Amino acid sequence: MNKHEHFAKKDFRSGFIALIGRPNVGKSTLVNQLVGEKVSITSPVAQTTRNRLRAILTTPKAQLVIVDTPGIHKPHHLLGKRLVQSARGSIAEVDLVVVIFDASSPPGKGDAFIIELLKGQKNPVLFALNKSDLVENSYFEAREKEYRSFLPNPSWPMFSCSAINGNGCNQLVEHISGLLPLGPHLYPSNMVSDQPEKILLAELIREQVLFNTREEIPHSVAVVIDRVDENFVKGGKSSQNLRTAILATVLVERKTQKGILIGKGGSMLKVIGSAARIQMQKLINGPVHLELFVKVVPNWRKSPSRLAELGYDGQ
Repeated sequence: MNKHEHFAKKDFRSGFIALIGRPNVGKSTLVNQLVGEKVSITSPVAQTTRNRLRAILTTPKAQLVIVDTPGIHKPHHLLGKRLVQSARGSIAEVDLVVVIFDASSPPGKGDAFIIELLKGQKNPVLFALNKSDLVENSYFEAREKEYRSFLPNPSWPMFSCSAINGNGCNQLVEHISGLLPLGPHLYPSNMVSDQPEKILLAELIREQVLFNTREEIPHSVAVVIDRVDENFVKGGKSSQNLRTAILATVLVERKTQKGILIGKGGSMLKVIGSAARIQMQKLINGPVHLELFVKVVPNWRKSPSRLAELGYDGQ
């Protein structure tokens, strides 16, 4: 830690911010936009986020520890219940709550359910109309009024932003920073996430599974990093010659899903592995050798012991 971080300016602020919202409103994409690096996986498939990932944004004025929570939805299995439990738990544990709405569609029952959860909330709450880039300027004011009519507390501020092009994100960060309590750096300034490397690596693989298989294998997949080794390649023993070897297992619930993931002659697994490896090399900042295996574990989403083993304990 930089020695100056121990003695932050008297007006420096720091704290935890929970991003909550319906599935697929763009929370993870917004986290990546705010932090400026890929720390949370994104996918066109809803309910992508499973872990309460903490992303860290440090500015000259404040340090924002952003908790990207699973989308709040009606659960259909034990995994779903634990994900929603995790998102709800975040609301009570942070200094500030940011509710993300999807500006490209009108408010619905899911949004109303989230607002109901926030009634009586003592900590500051603000709202972000994400995906503003998908709404024509002439119609945006009307859409904003639709969402404002949902708010039980008129003092809760609302911002428009785009996680894709970054419009409005600086203003959002400025306002969040001003609402945080005075305090020191909670993490070193150069950190962008507090997640263990294995979790980030597993999430990069799961992102590619979701992206390449879409609705064929929606949420019945989990990824376990079995082993991470650093080996020297030809050319000498220096950091420039280090290669990271990663062994990972993709869990599915049915044999048919395993067949889809592997593909004809292993073609789909190669596509998934190649795309994940490119992202891993950016994370690790070096060459990566990735080996993927697929294993069938029937009904793992309904097994308390299996969910605990995979880290989905609802905490």
